[in-house]
Amino acid sequence: MTLGVRAAVLDGDNRVFLVRHTYVPGWYLPGGGIEAGETSQEALARELEEEGNIHLDGPAELRGLYWNREASRRDHVAFFVVRQFTQVRPRLPDAEIAEAGFFPLDALPEDTTQATHRRLDEVAGKRDPDGFW
Repeated sequence: MTLGVRAAVLDGDNRVFLVRHTYVPGWYLPGGGIEAGETSQEALARELEEEGNIHLDGPAELRGLYWNREASRRDHVAFFVVRQFTQVRPRLPDAEIAEAGFFPLDALPEDTTQATHRRLDEVAGKRDPDGFW
């Protein structure tokens, strides 16, 4: 089984942090794989630093564990909501991240992934979690 983390990082202006990678199309919630010897919270903190220069200022809220059946028969994602954070500086493009930034929840980029839309709808109470990423 593979296990990863992703987070809806929400600021006080009702915006969410999204990333666009160089190697796949679309806008995603930040996250990645949990490395050997890491807890899910440690992996989330590392991924947010790497993908967004975002530092956790409080605990992230675990919202659910999802089977990412489109990635593989064995891939799972722990989904968190982050409201206590500091972005130490904007995330500049590099070989992995083409773009990153905060977007109003009612004005997401056109090519935001369906999984991202589903998770944000769950956070907003517009959809019940179904266990599938």
